[in-house]
Amino acid sequence: MAVDAAPTHDPVNEADEIAAVDLGSNSFHMIIARPDESGLRTHDRLRESVRLAAGLDAEKRLSADARARALACLERFGQRVRELPEGAVRAVGTNTLRQSRDSRAFLREAEQALGHPIQIVSGYEEARLIYLGVAHSIADDEDRRLVMDIGGGSTEFIIGEHFVPREMESLHMGCVSTTQRFFSDGVITDKRLRQAEIAARRELEPIADRYRRLGWERAIGASGTIRAIERCLRENGWTAGGIDPKGLQKLRRALVKAGDIKRLKLDGVNASRAEVLPGGLAVLLGAFQQLGLEQMEAADGALREGLLFDLIGRIRHADVRTASVRAMAERYHVDQDQARRVATLADSLRGEVATDWGLATPAARDTLQWAAWVHEIGLDISHSQYHKHGEYIVRHSDLAGFAREEQQLLATLIRAHRRKFPRNAFRELPEDWQTASVRLAVLLRLAVTLQRARSDEPLPALTLKAAGRKLTVRFPAGWLDDNPLVEADLSEEAGFLEAAGFRLRINRD
Repeated sequence: MAVDAAPTHDPVNEADEIAAVDLGSNSFHMIIARPDESGLRTHDRLRESVRLAAGLDAEKRLSADARARALACLERFGQRVRELPEGAVRAVGTNTLRQSRDSRAFLREAEQALGHPIQIVSGYEEARLIYLGVAHSIADDEDRRLVMDIGGGSTEFIIGEHFVPREMESLHMGCVSTTQRFFSDGVITDKRLRQAEIAARRELEPIADRYRRLGWERAIGASGTIRAIERCLRENGWTAGGIDPKGLQKLRRALVKAGDIKRLKLDGVNASRAEVLPGGLAVLLGAFQQLGLEQMEAADGALREGLLFDLIGRIRHADVRTASVRAMAERYHVDQDQARRVATLADSLRGEVATDWGLATPAARDTLQWAAWVHEIGLDISHSQYHKHGEYIVRHSDLAGFAREEQQLLATLIRAHRRKFPRNAFRELPEDWQTASVRLAVLLRLAVTLQRARSDEPLPALTLKAAGRKLTVRFPAGWLDDNPLVEADLSEEAGFLEAAGFRLRINRD
């Protein structure tokens, strides 16, 4: 959340190019495209095999070699996109960075190398973006689709229609992790492949029945692994088109015959893909068996294409994050009139101090609005400590469009909107977010306090001034005398803020 600048316009709307960067567990990808009236025109693609998952040790820390490979790759990517305005590049990390215990330290270096912010997305969000990329890469039709994407450390399964995903899961198995687990020495045997297939089937078992009941007309594979397998089957004459069980069994026999990854020579499979092919094939075989698949086609679209289309939505003010927040507010029976009052006032207060507090960016505006819309969701559980209930709901829900730390920030703002100010909670956020996030929390608290009456009766033309940690709110002469409850509420809030290191002054004209 870059909120410490104060632009008078949003430069991303004027960008000629936009880019998506996918920090996958196996490979890093970057796509650069030019938006046009029909959508996107892709004109540059970069891919490097980084093997990030292979560098994750038993303590879930990235090895020095893996970090070096990743940073060198991002430095090369950065040479191409560093001059693009912030917001024109969307970069995300997936399963390996989700697991890594030192991911935040790595991200600081990675962002410097790339020249743009990098976010870690949840498995749920990764699945949504994958489906979005696939849906835009194939002809739109009435069919319900099953989309499968085998990554380095996780595999996503999505059922959807048109451009809307209906069911999404991210499972802990991938081509790199499965290869490391069952073929770490490079030896390929029938027994090892069978064990790897069973492991994949066991991972799928909890979701298989639900997915089969929902059903689908088309099965689509969306990853480099699946595309490589489809190409291998086709170039070796093992399929007339697409992927089917007979072709997969022929490929399986070829791997067993080779006996070792180093001796694996197959048309359509390059050397870097061959290194993780046994694990990827085992995952795909397990999926075919457990889900009863008979045919799968390979699609070009995947996570990075989904990132681009999601970014276009944000640029064109169709941000799925706003839809997610509104849907959550409805699901938890939020008083939408009150949410609207607080959101409107919070944005007005932000406008008063935007320049002095560095909150003039779209990110600051949107974050404050989202927090205002769901600050009361905890009331659906209990009035007592409802801000803590709300924090838990937001922190642990699947919110489409949100990166992991964006969701953490939203949860922290909800936790901080009333009662004692939780200063320590903000220290868990990225260091460069903390000052701006605390300021957003203060503005949300003031908006909630001033709208405590829950009335559509308009507030007076008040003003708010900020100078560091000093705030002055000014009311028209006589208004506070006529509204003593507001003055009492503000006096109580001044005490809460003083304990957090802020000074709130209340002036009367």
